[in-house]
Amino acid sequence: MIKFNKKFLLAIFVIVLAAVAGYWGWNKFSSPDLASSPEKPSIPATSDQLRFAANAPQLSFLKIKTVEAFPEPLVEPLNGRIAYNDNHTARVFSPLAGRVVKIPAEVGMQIKKGDHLLVLDSPDFAMATADIAKANADLLRKQEVYERTKQLFQIKGIARKEVEAAATDWQQAQAEFLRAKARMKNLNADVSTLAGQFILRAPIAGTISERQVNAGSEVRPDAANPLFVITDPLHLWVQIDLPERQLDKINLGDLVSVEVDAYPGETFQGKVTVIGGALDSFTRRIQVRCELDNPHLKLKPEMFARVTPIANGKSKLPRVPNASIVTQGLFSYIFVEQSPGILQRRRVTLSLQGSEYAYVKEGLQAGERVVTSGALLLNSELGSTSDAAHN
Repeated sequence: MIKFNKKFLLAIFVIVLAAVAGYWGWNKFSSPDLASSPEKPSIPATSDQLRFAANAPQLSFLKIKTVEAFPEPLVEPLNGRIAYNDNHTARVFSPLAGRVVKIPAEVGMQIKKGDHLLVLDSPDFAMATADIAKANADLLRKQEVYERTKQLFQIKGIARKEVEAAATDWQQAQAEFLRAKARMKNLNADVSTLAGQFILRAPIAGTISERQVNAGSEVRPDAANPLFVITDPLHLWVQIDLPERQLDKINLGDLVSVEVDAYPGETFQGKVTVIGGALDSFTRRIQVRCELDNPHLKLKPEMFARVTPIANGKSKLPRVPNASIVTQGLFSYIFVEQSPGILQRRRVTLSLQGSEYAYVKEGLQAGERVVTSGALLLNSELGSTSDAAHN
């Protein structure tokens, strides 16, 4: 039995050895045919160049885009926030307590100065209208008394002190009437409205961006939040928390480039108008404010933004995604499309590299087509072909 097993194992070993020899021989004799097979997907023309056939599978893993030039940045992009421009914004509170009867204004409406925002049923306003009516009546009565006493004094009918007392009463009535009139002017109210019906009017022209009141609500003049926010959306601010170490990079009047997630690849221009006078003791940052024009109304308050201070509006550099860059040692490289299917690795010098993009100072021109996705694969392909050529 043992003898049978040894013969069986020896037969299996011989079969396996024959199969390996046959496979080696097939590869050896079929290799000349491979030389006559169709062109390989990639054939290096030079040490830094790759050539691909039109249907090469490697091309499906690549993204190639045309490089655009952007203003040269002074520092890497800073975190910022779009905010209302307070010079063109009014937060409207009710000057009186009362109950909301009607709200003719809605969010998004463009209004003019003096337009109605809401109608308020207010006992305080009814009292204010009564005060001015009473002050007016008292003024007329005391003016008549003064005129009569003056005439009686002229014919020696009364003493001078009575004329002086009437004049004092008349002056006091004038002061009370002016006080009541100033109160109505401060309320920006029309006395001819219905009794107790106060109309809240827009203090400026603009667009209603926020409304925090409903019909039937009770409002107070000491409320924490405004009832309406009216703003000019063409003018906005960008608030930046600037790190202390970069304070020397920004000056009043400098230009900034603003980007938001809602519009990838699109930039908006602004200008530094205010630099805070003191650092925050906890964050070690300083507040910087930039004015921003919004002609197409794309930007909205409270958007998060990336703000990049730029050298000037004329100096521009090609900008590429960080995925385009291949680093080897101390040098950076990118792959440039010379023609369809022909890609060249090129050494470049970077001016500044942020978290998403890098600005190329030397080695690349705007308008050239660069591999933005798949550069690492190309670099590996180039390295493997170079090793094969040396072997």
